[in-house]
Amino acid sequence: MAERDVSTAASGADRTAPAPIFSELVAAFTRIGFLSFGGPAGQIALMHRELVEERGWVAEEDFLHALNFCHLLPGPEAQQLATWIGWRLQGVRGGLAAGLLFVIPGACIILALSVLYALAANLGWVAALFTGVKAAVLAIVVQALLRIAGRALDTGLKKSLAAAFAGLFLLGLPFPLIVLGSGVIGMIVARTRPDLLALKPAKGGGTLPARPWRTTILAVLVWGAVWAAPMVLIAATLGQGHVLWQIGAFFSQLAIVTFGGAYAVLAYMAQEAVQGFGWLQPGEMADGLGLAETTPGPLILVTQFVGYLAAFRAPDPFSPLVAGLLGAGLTTWVTFAPCFLWIFALAPWIDRLGQAVWLKGGLAAVTAAVVGVIANLTVWFALHVLFARVGKLSAGPLTLSWPELASFDWRAGLLALLAFALAFVAKWGVPRLLAVCTTGGLALSLVG
Repeated sequence: MAERDVSTAASGADRTAPAPIFSELVAAFTRIGFLSFGGPAGQIALMHRELVEERGWVAEEDFLHALNFCHLLPGPEAQQLATWIGWRLQGVRGGLAAGLLFVIPGACIILALSVLYALAANLGWVAALFTGVKAAVLAIVVQALLRIAGRALDTGLKKSLAAAFAGLFLLGLPFPLIVLGSGVIGMIVARTRPDLLALKPAKGGGTLPARPWRTTILAVLVWGAVWAAPMVLIAATLGQGHVLWQIGAFFSQLAIVTFGGAYAVLAYMAQEAVQGFGWLQPGEMADGLGLAETTPGPLILVTQFVGYLAAFRAPDPFSPLVAGLLGAGLTTWVTFAPCFLWIFALAPWIDRLGQAVWLKGGLAAVTAAVVGVIANLTVWFALHVLFARVGKLSAGPLTLSWPELASFDWRAGLLALLAFALAFVAKWGVPRLLAVCTTGGLALSLVG
């Protein structure tokens, strides 16, 4: 299978430099894995500089074509782009190496921080430090919302979809249903009025490659089994009532509907992990996001933090530490195994899928709808950062979160103002922003 994939991968546009040997590819992606800060934009820019500009292993046109392809897939696009580049250069083993090395450094760091967080959760200085983290993350989330909205809502229809699905999310409509419904709308519109979604016509010309059904079916079977293996083991030994089964099932579902980037997933994950399963408190979700923002690797690694705490707090029959490690490992497994499935199964189809206007229409509509979901997350997040107690107001099917004004946290409010000033006025990056806000949180904890 590896030989077949190498020959398939090598049939694309000529590279500007010879393909690297495997050890060179491993060294390059090890470096990228430890330096991949800054979210998807920074990670993609880093790979472009390292692999296109400096080494010339991938042609500019191929890089951009693959990036557009990865935007069509659920999951972290930067990690999938890394996997595709590895597959393109060294077949299946190259894809595995590149994809894993992009994730492993950040995953190890997040795991260590999750262990420390769970053990030190009741210490006063830790709570003070994370007051600053939450304030900084609030500014970061608002930045992400504005950036995504500015890029995604470029037509009147897209703005209408964002507003409509924001309202539906307030009604408690499940996130997977939002993804499905908006995708169907986008596919229909793309076939009739693609201009309403600002879609460009498919480029014609050239002979499309043969349909690689055998490679795709084999990849689906192999990686489907890899994805399901730990869940089969858990069902056979612990049963479907155990927290590990709940973690694996939930994050497997999340891996399928993660269109629109990590911030979109956070809305759904926060709703379920906090309100549905009761694994975390609202403030703890903010803490996890702050940890993920300051470490290399995909932002979606925040799911590992959630999985660790969920299992740590319901450890039977294991010790809390062992349960937490199993929960974190399982979460990472079911989050990223699907990414390899998508790439290895669909990468040989990239030239054909690149011309599917209906598919691009579905993705454009999903992204627009997800902006509304992210807006809801931002409001929910702000309320729980700034107020100690947040209740619910219900009017028919509509449910709104409403803060208890007397529970306003003036320290969090002051730090949030500082974070917004540094992020939007001074244009500070995430590391400096988090450093100043966490220091401010510790300093304000000394005030009576």
